[in-house]
Amino acid sequence: MSDVYAVDLALNLQASVSSAVLADLRWHLGIEAGENDERGRADTGDMTPLLAARGPAARIGGVLVGVCTRTDGGWSLTARQEVHAEFLAELDSLVERLAWNSSTEGVIGQIRFHEEDVPDLLVSRSGELVRVRLAHEGRTLG
Repeated sequence: MSDVYAVDLALNLQASVSSAVLADLRWHLGIEAGENDERGRADTGDMTPLLAARGPAARIGGVLVGVCTRTDGGWSLTARQEVHAEFLAELDSLVERLAWNSSTEGVIGQIRFHEEDVPDLLVSRSGELVRVRLAHEGRTLG
């Protein structure tokens, strides 16, 4: 058994997002090396880029991606990753910063333990991150 979580994010960031948040996001996407940021992080230390994996997923199926694209209204982010349990606190911190700077209201992603079939939804409510646990009813559709 592995402590891996499937993480999916899809959200828009406001044009006013700070350069520090964008630099942190780019580092997590594997686009640029770690530099000093507003949290004083001079190097990456034990941290791991959380959205940088690409190619076939080892545990969750499908493909791992992480893309951030400039738009007329700011930035659009789409990511699908496998994240080990030891990095969940850093993931929560990153998603909270993204939600705070998001222009997307409502569902901005989901997180699911890879052996479960029902995810928790990641919801932005006026910039506040709310995690909504879904219940499994056990019904078959069709």
